Amino acid sequence: MQASLSDRVIAGLPMEKGKQTIVRDTELSGFFVMVGSRSKTFMLQGDLRQGERRQSLRMKVGHFGKITTREARAKAKALLGQIADGVDPRPKAEVPDTVVVNGRDPTLRSAWLSYRDSHMRRKGRSGKTEKSYADHVERLMKAWLDQPLSVLGHDPALVKARHDEITKQCGPYMANGCMRSLRAIYNHARKSARGLPNENPVFAVDWNPESRRDSGMGTDDLPVWFEQLRALDNPIRRELHLFLLLSGSRPEVIKRSKPEHLNLRARQLYIPEPKGGTDKAFCIPLSREMIRCLLRAIVAGRQMHPEQASNWLFPAGSANGHIIEHKERRGILSYWGNELRQTYRTVGQVADVNEIDMHLLMNHSLPGVNAGYITRNKLAGNHLRAAQQRISTVIFNAVWSSAQERKAWPLISIRHIFHM
Repeated sequence: MQASLSDRVIAGLPMEKGKQTIVRDTELSGFFVMVGSRSKTFMLQGDLRQGERRQSLRMKVGHFGKITTREARAKAKALLGQIADGVDPRPKAEVPDTVVVNGRDPTLRSAWLSYRDSHMRRKGRSGKTEKSYADHVERLMKAWLDQPLSVLGHDPALVKARHDEITKQCGPYMANGCMRSLRAIYNHARKSARGLPNENPVFAVDWNPESRRDSGMGTDDLPVWFEQLRALDNPIRRELHLFLLLSGSRPEVIKRSKPEHLNLRARQLYIPEPKGGTDKAFCIPLSREMIRCLLRAIVAGRQMHPEQASNWLFPAGSANGHIIEHKERRGILSYWGNELRQTYRTVGQVADVNEIDMHLLMNHSLPGVNAGYITRNKLAGNHLRAAQQRISTVIFNAVWSSAQERKAWPLISIRHIFHM
């Protein structure tokens, strides 16, 4: 709320139990009144800049009733002037000691490196997760890299303000993700830096609402999508998109799949480093359609990129030797990436695959205590392969109404691959 604050305006502001209301002054920026359940307090807030360090200060000016609005505004104006000049106007006893003795106050940079080396890498977190944290810390929180964590701990308003800035500049999901990274790093640092404030400063953040994107296809949408897929010029990309649909896998792990990960005898594709790191490694059971898809990708790869094809199932002329960017223009292919993962889960419901089998096929954590007793690799053979086959059958039955149409996707034998 904003208003031209005066004694009459403030007197008319209602006080509600269990609620605080802030009314900002339209005449003096940074001056406001906070209305609580029992009192009305004049406050000010300003940014204190000292060298490379920026700190958001919030101070009490006085209580309404003991000081007039005009007096409070004049006092706030003088204090805001000091803050603008780089002078901290708070009494010395109120200024937090931002330097903890014995080196127990790490900078954000050192706390991040410690979290990365002693937590993320030790627990086998994926490289993608590490890159995401690094981007949050080294790009979005760059101004805080060499600042002691205690500065944030003692002034959570800084964290809230940065979250608001990132929301405007980069979007709500990025802002929330950045703050989750900071929360984890701070909690990890406090295990050894006991001088840091107990309460994580991220508690001050007003989280942006997030909703799951409902962007998958139903079986009625599949014929049009297959026609778009068939029109793609690059056969390797065509088979990549198809395999993502048939497996429900995340694009990053499939793009990095290697020939040695494929076990045709066991009809499985090993995923050594999925989301969650090496501890979550698992095998994807392969339906007949999935095997044919991979065989077509191998043939096309050996023809188009013979050198890279020895290392990757979906080779390309990139620096890494495999497909890097899986996105397509919407006018060419309407669904790709994680949208195919949502489609896979939707089709799994149509195929009557039970909840636990879907969790296993998609490498999700199993819900409930009883499910924790399930030995995943004992089901990865015939049982899960049968469930996988039901999903593939539903997908292709929705697309192919006759045997003649199936010929548009030629079958390639294993013998053909080994004799190339």
